[in-house]
This record gives sequence, structure tokens and C-alpha cells, in this order.
Amino acid sequence: MIRSELLQALQDDNPELRAEEVEQVVDVFFDEIAQRLSEGGRVELRGFGAFSTRERAARTGRNPRTGESVDVPAKRVPYFKAGKDMRRRLNDD
Repeated sequence: MIRSELLQALQDDNPELRAEEVEQVVDVFFDEIAQRLSEGGRVELRGFGAFSTRERAARTGRNPRTGESVDVPAKRVPYFKAGKDMRRRLNDD
């Protein structure tokens, strides 16, 4: 599902809201998750999963085009761990 499909599904489920209002809700939702992660925090959505960040150490990489060694700096990357209910829904047969 892409963002526009999510907006359309929310619009279909909430016909009393204008499209601009639905888009504003989605923007706030994603902005708040991104803001909390950028502050080093964690976002947990019960039954769905948890968003957090993980530290990646600096390393020496390789440019695939030239084969030249390249220093890759340390960084934080987003991480998602599915909740128990989500894992159960994915694996139910």
C-alpha cells in the first residue's frame, strides 16, 4: 500500500471528513513518529508494533562501481519490530 491508497481507504471509511482533513491527520501521524524518533525516542502502537532507532557503527564500505574503499560514518537508522498481534495475524493459516 502506498500513501495515496492509505488516504483513499481512510476517506472511504470516514466520508464525513474532507480529503484535506484526512491528509492532515496522516501527515500529523507520520510527522509525530518521525519527530519522536529523531529525538531518540520510541513509538509503540499496541497490537501493531514499535518504531525505534538503532546505532550503526562507522565502517569501511566499497564503491560498487569503482571498487574503491569508502569510509561510511556512524549513523542512526529506523527500526520496526512487529507486535505480537501483528505477528499472529501474519502467521495464522
